[in-house]
Amino acid sequence: MTTASDNTVIHAKESQTYYVDLIDGYQAKVSYQISGNVLTLDHSSVPDALRGKGYASVMMEAVLRKIEQEGYTVIPQCSYVVHYMNKHSKKWQHLLANSEL
Repeated sequence: MTTASDNTVIHAKESQTYYVDLIDGYQAKVSYQISGNVLTLDHSSVPDALRGKGYASVMMEAVLRKIEQEGYTVIPQCSYVVHYMNKHSKKWQHLLANSEL
């Protein structure tokens, strides 16, 4: 499996979505709503063919790194994003727009 640093992240601002290139042409995506410099991450998905294989973590690592580089903060709303942020709070706590998880 690839690691997050191997994956290209495309930020499609017009559709408020981050796309993450995975393997064999598959893409995962995280969509959001934006208010100022805060992204409310409201949906994430990994292609059915890759589910249960760790690609959701790869997707989140890649997207959060891109969000960090772009200078945004986040409000996790999607259940998987909330789960991931809770599980990896020490690494990504600084990106939270508020510290309520």
